Amino acid sequence: MTTPDTHNGTLFLIPVTLGEQPPLEVLPLSVKRVIGETDHYIVENQKSARRFIKKICPDKVQADLHLYPLNKRTDPGELPGFLQPCLEGRNMGVISEAGCPGIADPGADVVALAHRKGIRVEPLVGPSSILLALMASGMNGQSFAFNGYLPIDKGQRKQEIRKLEKRSAELNQSQIFIETPYRNNQMLADLASTLQDNTLVCVACDITLPTQYIRTQKALHWKKNREDLHKRPCIFIIHAGR
Repeated sequence: MTTPDTHNGTLFLIPVTLGEQPPLEVLPLSVKRVIGETDHYIVENQKSARRFIKKICPDKVQADLHLYPLNKRTDPGELPGFLQPCLEGRNMGVISEAGCPGIADPGADVVALAHRKGIRVEPLVGPSSILLALMASGMNGQSFAFNGYLPIDKGQRKQEIRKLEKRSAELNQSQIFIETPYRNNQMLADLASTLQDNTLVCVACDITLPTQYIRTQKALHWKKNREDLHKRPCIFIIHAGR
């Protein structure tokens, strides 16, 4: 890694809301200050990024914004060029679709590149659905692992669930994962039918929204009681052997 060059701009990691609530109800004023002073952004989605910037700073001139899309369709060869404004002394921001850039998000790639180029990186405070769910779960916040998405194939998914349950029991470690929102109900059903009855399962959806639902119960409970999670952003956490 290269020591940050004081002549470079700073790469700010800008959090966004987890839903459609007013941004400044969950984001600190430092986010508003940085957006007010920054015109160059690396974003996951240009349309939603512009909408978010307008909510934070309604008077900001949209024509002055320079947005560089970073998502699964972005050619990795384009990334070095995205950081050119920073190398010329201008600050930049990274904005993802929800929560904090770099956490379960493609923004991590450009942050790693910034370190290699000696660009100062500054994360701003904001909501992470992963950490908020863990905080509210009552599970082990001293040892936990985020596992991203589990396999789509039903057989492989159940095999992975058993593997995570075993790891949780052996390490006393909470296992966190997510699912595509339209498959949430099937995920909960697979957890209930695959896990040992006493394994804890936390379901945390719509975090920070008025419809927020967070509940930790044994797998046996979820066999008999189901919450409709269809198309609701959701975090799942399991912990075995407690």
